[in-house]
Amino acid sequence: MTEPKRNALRIGALAIVVLAVHLWLLGALPRIVAPANKGATFIARTVAPPKPPQIDEPRAAPQPRARVAPPPLAPRKQEVTPNEPRTRTLAAASSPAPSASVASAPRAGEPASATREAGAAPLVHVAVAPSARYHYEVTASQKGFTLHGSGVLEWHNAHGEYEAQLSWSSPLPFVKPRTQRSVGLVTSAGLEPVRFSDKTRSEEAAHFDRENGKVVFSTNKPEAALEPGAQDRLSIVMQLSALLAGEPSKYRAGSSITVQTASTKEAEPWTFTVEGTEVLDLPGGRMQAVRLLRNPRKEYDTKVELWLAPGSAYAPVRLRLTQPNGDWVDQQWSSTDRG
Repeated sequence: MTEPKRNALRIGALAIVVLAVHLWLLGALPRIVAPANKGATFIARTVAPPKPPQIDEPRAAPQPRARVAPPPLAPRKQEVTPNEPRTRTLAAASSPAPSASVASAPRAGEPASATREAGAAPLVHVAVAPSARYHYEVTASQKGFTLHGSGVLEWHNAHGEYEAQLSWSSPLPFVKPRTQRSVGLVTSAGLEPVRFSDKTRSEEAAHFDRENGKVVFSTNKPEAALEPGAQDRLSIVMQLSALLAGEPSKYRAGSSITVQTASTKEAEPWTFTVEGTEVLDLPGGRMQAVRLLRNPRKEYDTKVELWLAPGSAYAPVRLRLTQPNGDWVDQQWSSTDRG
């Protein structure tokens, strides 16, 4: 066989092999896409289309909130400037107008008609002494021994308030110094104590609680009912001075003045009788003075004698205390520092 025929046979055989391979591949396709058995039906798998994007319904516009009005601001507390007197703070706790036996003038800001109502006490005029410092020579007799010392009454009256401090001292080392102090208000009725203290080794005090109408003692003594016009054992001296200076003609010889007077242990009425005018020879010079006397009311009570000088704004120029056993203390004016 010639070479061309051989080549033709080779090409024909190769074409048959290629065709057979192609047919085999086409026959294998049903076995991959569908089941092998010829009776099975073709199942087409349905793929659901994607859902359209959900569109939210339009929301209702939010309702505006009801505006709540802010709470009203609390009123601002009134500030008190440093130059304003403290009297306005203390005056809020002042007591009602004192009775006629001591003073009954209306307070500042009180309608004058209040004193004209039925049962109201008549007006009393006062003239409180200006600030001063009074010096005294003090002589005491105790158990037969005579002692000498000095005393100073510092009196301050300014901006509707007062302060009085009386101090006694002795050159003898075994005699303890003693100090009494009274502070309070100056009103149209005179003095209105707030606190009274008495100190030797330790201090005792009485507090005038006008809001609750009582006198409270630091010594744990029972409280006392606070009466109108009440004073303490130091302020009573300057209150009597203010009464006599305010209306001298009212307090003639034989007249009397009754005032509730507090110590650091009790508060009781003191009645002073006006004894008349005397001429005194004092360490500071000769002086005319009105003598007031408070006699003992009970056993173991003290006799009190007070001299007020009309020519010196009724300043206290002499004070004498006599005990039931005969011991006494005599305080006599020697000089005055004004202002």
